Formats: sequence, structure tokens, C-alpha cells
Amino acid sequence: MTENQAGKVALRMACVLAGVLILLIPTACGHREVTFSTPYQAVLLSNGAVYFGRLQGYGGTQPILTDVFYIVSQIDPITKQTNNVLIKRGKELHEPDRMYLNPGLIVFVEPVGPGSKVAQLIAHSK
Repeated sequence: MTENQAGKVALRMACVLAGVLILLIPTACGHREVTFSTPYQAVLLSNGAVYFGRLQGYGGTQPILTDVFYIVSQIDPITKQTNNVLIKRGKELHEPDRMYLNPGLIVFVEPVGPGSKVAQLIAHSK
């Protein structure tokens, strides 16, 4: 193979590689929203807070959590036993109806199983 032919082959390969990259970059850089098979998800934030709710837009730039619940641990002063209570968000002074989450602060998301204690408590609160 002559030097001129090798140069042409290298140029063709570079063009093919560039074409492949052009096709793959939007897919790799684009945000793909995740859909869930359960109505509620558990969302752990980097500050350690855990919220339960209906997560929309996860994988995008602005995930939103609606129908939000969180757990508060209460200690009985007499028995010293810890009691966990599921609280519906929205009864606070500013009455929030949703949470706009910073996607960089989400550590992980898990489905809330339909038969789980959390799902039962949410259903009972309705």
C-alpha cells in the first residue's frame, strides 16, 4: 500500500468515526427520564433526607416529587421506645404541593413496593 493510499484509508476511517460520534453524542449527553412501575418511589438525598412520593422527570434536569411523605421518629418519654410516623408533606406553613429536586443531590431512587409498610401507610392516609 502506498503512502497516498494509506492516507486515504486513514481519512475514510476518520470520517466514519466522526459520523459515528455525531450520532452517539446526543444519546450519551441527552437526559433520559426514567419511568417507574410502582406509583411511589423512595428518594434519598445527599443530606440524608428520605422522601416518598410520585417522582417525575428523574433522569432529566428538573425532577419533581409530588404527593410527598416523610418519616418522623418520635420517642415515647415514658417507654423510651421509638415510633416512626409517616407525615404527609403539605401541612407545613407554606403548604407545598411538590418538591423540585436538584438532580445532583439525589443519591438513589428505589420503588416503594405495593405491599410495603410505607405503601400501606400512604394508602391509609388517603
